[in-house]
Amino acid sequence: MDLPKDGCQDALISAVVKANPRTIVVNQSGTPVPMPWVGEVPAIVQAWYQGQEAGNALADVLLGHASPSGKLPVTFPKRLQDNPAYHNWPGEDRRVTYGEGIFIGYRHYERLDIAPLFPFGHGLSYTTFAYGGVSISDTVLTESNSLVVSVPVTNTGNRQGKEIVQVYVRDLKSRLPRPKKELQGFGKVELAPGETKIVDIVLNKYSVGYFDKSLEAWIAEEGAFEAWVGASSVDIK
Repeated sequence: MDLPKDGCQDALISAVVKANPRTIVVNQSGTPVPMPWVGEVPAIVQAWYQGQEAGNALADVLLGHASPSGKLPVTFPKRLQDNPAYHNWPGEDRRVTYGEGIFIGYRHYERLDIAPLFPFGHGLSYTTFAYGGVSISDTVLTESNSLVVSVPVTNTGNRQGKEIVQVYVRDLKSRLPRPKKELQGFGKVELAPGETKIVDIVLNKYSVGYFDKSLEAWIAEEGAFEAWVGASSVDIK
């Protein structure tokens, strides 16, 4: 999972930032990578693989012409050993057992109380956002109706920007082992400085259900559930 060349890229980053403390690291990868220099650098841009317009897009972000507004679709662990697949891969005799089951991604880190390098859903911008009081359209969810979770979001900075509001659902008591919480909806909103907008996120029966292998069907158990609103899987508002 390390950057290539046996660690020399990590050493290069540390050397450059030592010479110039105002260094921005732009990482282009398709997967998370460890960042042993994370405490040394003032800014990191996770650029993924952007295609032929990568240079123009990165220039706009680095020069401040565009405000970044992405959120991580994966968890960045601090080390390879923290990864949920670490103990199962590569398996034996060319066979892999996916023993992590449903506890993949942020579900695994929360289940074992492992602090990630960067959590699922994390992402910074050139502005800041404040979340107001959350409301819900009803407190009872049935097979035929939906619920709407509403949250006001305010741009508290001096730059226009976009925020992605995330709603996680937690089953307080299930007959099967369940994650601490699961992402069940999100909404993206663009705000001018000082502007406030309401973000509405719809939850339905699938938002509280799961596939039961013993019944060969999707089911939703009766009981109490919590909806958590956050800016990431860790930053719950």
